[in-house]
Amino acid sequence: MALVSSSEQRLPMMPLRDIVFFPHMIAPLVVGRQRSVRALEEAMANCDNRIFLVTQRDAAVEEPGVDSIYHVGTIGRVMQLLRLPDSTIKVLVEGRKRARFVRVAADKGFFFVDVADEDVGSVTASESEAYMREISQALETYAGFNNKISKEVVASLAAITEPDKFAFSVCSHLPLKSADKQRVLEGGDLGSMFETLLGLIVREVEIASIEGRIRTRVKRKLEKSQKDYYLAEQMKAIKQEMGGSEEVLSDLDELEKQIKAKKLPQEARERIDKEFGKLKLMPPMSAEATVVRNYIDVILSLPWLERTVVGIDIDRAEKILDEDHYGLQRPKERILEYLAVQAQVDKVKGPILCLVGPPGVGKTSVCKSVARAMGREFVRLSLGGVRDEAEIRGHRRTYIGAMPGKIIQSLQKAKVNNPVFCLDEVDKMSTDFRGDPSSALLEVLDPEQNSSFNDHYLDLDYDLSDIFFITTANSLSSIPPPLRDRMEIIKLNGYTEEDKLQIASGFLVPKQLDANGFVAKDIAFAKGAIIELVRRYTREAGVRNLEREVAAICRKIARERLKRGSSRRNRVTQAAVARYLGAPRFRFGLVEAADEIGMATGLAWTEVGGEMLQIETVLMPGKGKLTITGKLGEVMQESAQAALSYIRSRSICLGFSPDFYQKLDIHVHVPEGAIPKDGPSAGITMATSMVSALLQYPVRRDLAMTGEITLRGRVLPIGGLVEKLLAAKRGNISKVLIPKENERDLKEVPARIVKSLEIELVDSVDQVWRRALILPEGVELLREMPEGTFCAEMVDLSANVTH
Repeated sequence: MALVSSSEQRLPMMPLRDIVFFPHMIAPLVVGRQRSVRALEEAMANCDNRIFLVTQRDAAVEEPGVDSIYHVGTIGRVMQLLRLPDSTIKVLVEGRKRARFVRVAADKGFFFVDVADEDVGSVTASESEAYMREISQALETYAGFNNKISKEVVASLAAITEPDKFAFSVCSHLPLKSADKQRVLEGGDLGSMFETLLGLIVREVEIASIEGRIRTRVKRKLEKSQKDYYLAEQMKAIKQEMGGSEEVLSDLDELEKQIKAKKLPQEARERIDKEFGKLKLMPPMSAEATVVRNYIDVILSLPWLERTVVGIDIDRAEKILDEDHYGLQRPKERILEYLAVQAQVDKVKGPILCLVGPPGVGKTSVCKSVARAMGREFVRLSLGGVRDEAEIRGHRRTYIGAMPGKIIQSLQKAKVNNPVFCLDEVDKMSTDFRGDPSSALLEVLDPEQNSSFNDHYLDLDYDLSDIFFITTANSLSSIPPPLRDRMEIIKLNGYTEEDKLQIASGFLVPKQLDANGFVAKDIAFAKGAIIELVRRYTREAGVRNLEREVAAICRKIARERLKRGSSRRNRVTQAAVARYLGAPRFRFGLVEAADEIGMATGLAWTEVGGEMLQIETVLMPGKGKLTITGKLGEVMQESAQAALSYIRSRSICLGFSPDFYQKLDIHVHVPEGAIPKDGPSAGITMATSMVSALLQYPVRRDLAMTGEITLRGRVLPIGGLVEKLLAAKRGNISKVLIPKENERDLKEVPARIVKSLEIELVDSVDQVWRRALILPEGVELLREMPEGTFCAEMVDLSANVTH
């Protein structure tokens, strides 16, 4: 056997799990492992009941080795030993001294080890007293948070006067981790042990304080939820006693499930929770409960965060737009540009387009095609006749029967928050004492504002920025400027004869055949028949009436087939159109049969497209009176006055006496007399008609003109050029005179129209007269003075005018 130094002892060692044994500590231990049982037996038999108690590093290790234990432990003395029926031993052990493991002396089925006593040393009395007071105060504070340490235990610990016993006893009573207790046991001298122990107690006090606050908060929440549940159950019982039914209660439960399942923005979530809380406290049959329930239903029915996933395919979109509509290149290009940008940018503000054009050109159907091309839902809202601002923004909930506005209602039907939204007939809104709906639309159609649109009924900000808004109108003049400024204007011009032929053949005829129960082989429309319908049975910029006439022919043929009982194929020729539809309604080609004196052809713009305007002038003996008829507006009457003033200024050059007008009455008439007409663009036409009547020279019947006249004979630009040229083409006009400043607008005119007409640019009325009047051979008009200047005689006359 190896020799042991005088400061060392050889004792059996018993590893402990989840417990650190301190000197001066008395505690029972239950021993079950065989190596530990043998170590106890050796201590009782040969070691004067002494045993070395040391803690395992890992409590899960069943048979720990030397490396699995801490090297500082306690020498204990077995005070009692009791063998239990299950082969385990229960012992009562008293800790005596702190000791350090030195080496393993032998392994006899248990560890026989050499250990050396470790003295804890001492500190000064005052230092010891200070540490013990601080630790006692901290322990008392900790006991206030932790019920496991009673006040009696704290008092008994505070009564200990021996510093080392005080430190070990306090640490043994604290519910610390084994590693923390081991740090105190291994603390070195007494001062270090005190510092370590005090730090651990202060840390536990902080943790206990935080735990207490957490427990308090949790307890309050639980108490509130329990209170709410208790009150809710009471309310259910009260409602049942008052006549409420289980259906009402189950309805509220179902509504609560819907609210929890609905994805909502934070503001809407807070509002709906608040309203539902109020609803639960209301009698189910009260009027206020109905108002609150309707409000909650509106919030739940809106697609706050639901969106259509848009897969962008430019080629497919272009193909769909071409399939649905013939022509209309500009709106198609704008839609495809938007899709191209959306493919490159995560978030793009929804554009606001305004399609302006005459009725029947396909504005509303273009919107549907856009939705189909983009893969989005389509919503249409007609604004025609809307005159109440609440139609757009809704009514406040304080009113009986209050409802959200049409915008919110349309989104309820769409069920997604990014549809294509068509605001139809935006130019047909009116204003009265109930407000101006066009002003309410300013927020809806402003990309900078519509992300927070506030409906009066909802009283919540709703995001409209993902919606693709398209508005339609027949005329821009009736749209307020602020609203017009928020939209990108795209003009849809009337269709040419060639366009209508293509549209009828490719779209209208197949559609009406299907609508009237025919298949494609049952009826064939000849090209001449369609042209006849366009020229002599319809007069419009669009194709709506053309479709009606095609439908009328289909109905006539269906009736004939039923009468005959035959299903043979029918071919509609040009000659057969009159048999089905009767006599032609319009005279095609408004060109006069002969060149007339005092008759000039002008071009006018209307809401249904361009029209040809015949202006007639006759002269009568009189006293210089100018009569203007044809239900003309003020601007058009002033144009006639300006035309006559210019003619008078050129009287000498035209070969008149200066006072020619004093002996004549001039009557200017613009058929059709029942239709109101206005605008300055007929100025040069009226001047030409008057000069023709005065000079007795005819005007070319195949020539039309448009332009505003000034007192100095200049020709100013006009609007609606595309529609006017289309009207000239329909009317078999071969040559058109337009203001020189309108040359830039020719780019908007279809190329085939420009090629089919001889278009001449003019900048003075003298040029117009030279090209429009048919002069006798050898006669030259206005040869005395350059164009656009006054004659010398007129200058002399004006010099005599007293100012």
